[in-house]
Amino acid sequence: MAGALVAGAWGLFAGAALLVGAAVGTLVRVPPRLIALVMAFGSGVLMAAVSFELIAEAYERSGMVPVVTGAVGGAVVYSGANALLARRGARHRKRSGEQQPSEGEAPGSGNAIALGALLDGVPESVVIGTSLLGGGHLGVATVGAVFISNLPEGLASAAGMRAAGRGRGYVFALWGGIAVVSGLAALAGYALLGGASAAVMATITAVAGGAILAMVADTMIPEAYGRVHLMTGPVTVVGFLSAFALAHL
Repeated sequence: MAGALVAGAWGLFAGAALLVGAAVGTLVRVPPRLIALVMAFGSGVLMAAVSFELIAEAYERSGMVPVVTGAVGGAVVYSGANALLARRGARHRKRSGEQQPSEGEAPGSGNAIALGALLDGVPESVVIGTSLLGGGHLGVATVGAVFISNLPEGLASAAGMRAAGRGRGYVFALWGGIAVVSGLAALAGYALLGGASAAVMATITAVAGGAILAMVADTMIPEAYGRVHLMTGPVTVVGFLSAFALAHL
């Protein structure tokens, strides 16, 4: 029970970065180009976390087959769900400009954006919980990567929501709720999968990795490239190397 509570606390901590980013994006006028640069950095951080923490861990647990099937499955499920939500107004939920529709322009888009935020955050949180089953070292590195990447996500999304006319109450309620769900998802990952086989754990880890990579490609890189263009690549590499260093401390 104590281990599950620790996992939940780590998940809540990582999810709280979304709320911190949202507070900055809501209360302070941050230049769009700066938001895009931070988003590119966060993209690199997540890609490194997937490569060196999730996929590598899954491969060490049970070999190539669970890695391939899990990662492809995670990417397909995420992209399919993302496509459905995009049709309902959540396509630009991580864009900081005026791309997001208002509720008047697309009724129900607020709910779609909330579901999209949930879709983005749950895979990361489940992995935080399951990674702590291995003794804690991997979990701390993963939490650090998720926390760093969540800051620009919350920042850009909140700025876009405000540009679409959504109030501060909606923004803070959304990201506060996602932070709580992140903690619960991490707790569930630890509590429910403690007795799972190596193959099952590897597949679940790879599923989360595939979903996170698809999320980066579908939602984060477009926001960065749309604003800073050719600067996206170098800044993404800096984020990648930063997370690589964090994983090897």
